[in-house]
Amino acid sequence: MKQLSKILALLVIATVAVGGCKKKEEKAPAEGMPPHGMMEQKAEPVVVIPESVKGEWKAVKIAVADKSSGKITEYDVEIGTTFPVPNSDLVITVKNFLPDFTMDGNVRTSKSDKPKNPAAQVLITEKGKEIYKNWLFALLKSPHAFQHPKYDITLVGYIPAGK
Repeated sequence: MKQLSKILALLVIATVAVGGCKKKEEKAPAEGMPPHGMMEQKAEPVVVIPESVKGEWKAVKIAVADKSSGKITEYDVEIGTTFPVPNSDLVITVKNFLPDFTMDGNVRTSKSDKPKNPAAQVLITEKGKEIYKNWLFALLKSPHAFQHPKYDITLVGYIPAGK
């Protein structure tokens, strides 16, 4: 019985010693999950221009409203170009135009070549600093509409190629 007690005591001591000496293992993040403390990077949306839309649209009409004077001026801005707004520090780049905007997950595309839900992907900078990078919609106010203390910028039209 004494020997059994000694063996049990040794087993308890060995178990405690081994458990206490083990270095705490760091749990690896689940596959696809960012490591602890790191923010997950959102993937940049992908814009797919269907063949039926490519080359069919030349420009978009952008309205710039000066909130202080109430003056609204429309500008034709060609798709793929940069346009400095006169008498301001704003520069608008029209990256893409989708006549029938739709999105599926991370993909932005057009359901057809007909202007059923026209949208222009724009980048707006002020004094060289990016202040807006999103879509302007002609038929609806986006929940992510351009916000600025002095100006409102909206998509008010589109110009087909060949005009």
